[in-house]
Amino acid sequence: MVKTILIVDDDPTQRRLMRAVCEKAGYPVLQAANGESALSLLQSQQGADVALIMLDLRMPGLGGMETLKRAKSFREDLPVIVLTAQGGIDTVVEAMQSGASDFFVKPASPERVIVSIQNALNLTTLKGEVSRLKRKHEGAMGFKDLVGDSGALRHVMRLGERAASSNIPILITGESGTGKEMVARAIQGSSDRSGRPFITVNCGAIPENLVESILFGHEKGSFTGASAKHIGKFQEADTGTIFLDEVGELPADMQVKLLRVLQEGEVDPIGSKRPVKVDVRVISATNRDLAEEVKAGRFREDLFYRLNVFPIEIPSLRDRPEDIPALIDHFIQRYNAEERRDVRGVRHEVMEVLCAFKWPGNVRQLENSIFRAVVLAEHAYLCAEDFPHLAEEFKAAGIEAGPPVLSDEENEDGGAPAPRISPPPVQQGVAASGGESAVAIFDREGHLRSLQEIEKDLIELAIETYEGKMSEVARRLGMGRSTLYRKLREHDLEIKRAS
Repeated sequence: MVKTILIVDDDPTQRRLMRAVCEKAGYPVLQAANGESALSLLQSQQGADVALIMLDLRMPGLGGMETLKRAKSFREDLPVIVLTAQGGIDTVVEAMQSGASDFFVKPASPERVIVSIQNALNLTTLKGEVSRLKRKHEGAMGFKDLVGDSGALRHVMRLGERAASSNIPILITGESGTGKEMVARAIQGSSDRSGRPFITVNCGAIPENLVESILFGHEKGSFTGASAKHIGKFQEADTGTIFLDEVGELPADMQVKLLRVLQEGEVDPIGSKRPVKVDVRVISATNRDLAEEVKAGRFREDLFYRLNVFPIEIPSLRDRPEDIPALIDHFIQRYNAEERRDVRGVRHEVMEVLCAFKWPGNVRQLENSIFRAVVLAEHAYLCAEDFPHLAEEFKAAGIEAGPPVLSDEENEDGGAPAPRISPPPVQQGVAASGGESAVAIFDREGHLRSLQEIEKDLIELAIETYEGKMSEVARRLGMGRSTLYRKLREHDLEIKRAS
């Protein structure tokens, strides 16, 4: 989940400065010298990776303001930070009204730029999460809210879309944590009952003596403790959908009453003199094999056939490992925004272990693992040490739980081969004699210099030697790029690239 930044500025010097700031913070960069090139790039395959635009307002040809408006016409959710050498209040207002996320006058400090980038990216994630939660609250979630693109998940979506077009009873089966409620909500949001009540009932969590009252309601004084009238869940769901989770846990006497609701479309509240008509779409779910429950006499056969008119089985996560990377990216973005973190992704070798793990708790377990990892993370990319509960799996894969270190063939961007560069010969110093060396070990008085001073000189030499190519610099120094960028900030060093 690498978030690429597109820098649009006609001034090559400004582009180089902004690129250095962004790459120092660990963001990959694309560049465009004018508005036309920027829009063309955004509409290309490469443009799909762009997560934010830094846009100069004063450019020849297509100006920044018009570029902003056109970009927003086809990438409405794309955050844009506008920058210019002249900042008047009218310009700020117009840019913000056109959809800009932030605004600053050049030249801006690197700290100001990075804070602006992080705020814009986090705000975009939060907006997406708020929009999702709003759709969930309003009963308007759709199949686009399901994360993943595996064949198994696409099959579930196709079945769900067909079921959504009618009021047919649906039985969703699958292991705990596979996302049965999400599928039920997507069916509701894709049907003509979208926006109507969506009432969830966990049948296994209701005390047996309260099941009838909670599902069907009761009248005041109908039993000891009934101090007021209470409408049941079925009446709450009237005109909408009721989702009966773990329906296989219902007691036998409640199964009979549920069967009557399905057959007659009416409920009998406790103590009521007459039944109440309800217009409810019933979607039930279970992690049990109800056919086996029927054979064992624990579930009514007639109710089973009433519920199992349109079965949909949700595959376990181990049966669709192709969805794991997309789910991980989704959860990282969510918890980055919620916890104010800046995790960029997962180390490629760690991702391989996560995709190979069986995840007995399915998506719910994966989500909790990523949540914990994001909170624990000390590096830009999640590494083995952020998943202590999977220590045995990492050990079996030959991965030590420690900070990420670049190998000869990998870099911090997710495992792509690092470029092979033949550096110019460097004079080898003789530390013991205190003679001339590329990085001095001793000071002028013959005393050892501090590690911090030597480290600063060594990093500066590496940047110069490898012409500012940070993946190669990090690889040669034996550290992750996120660590390298942190060291640059600590030592107040700049990236010097070949002209």
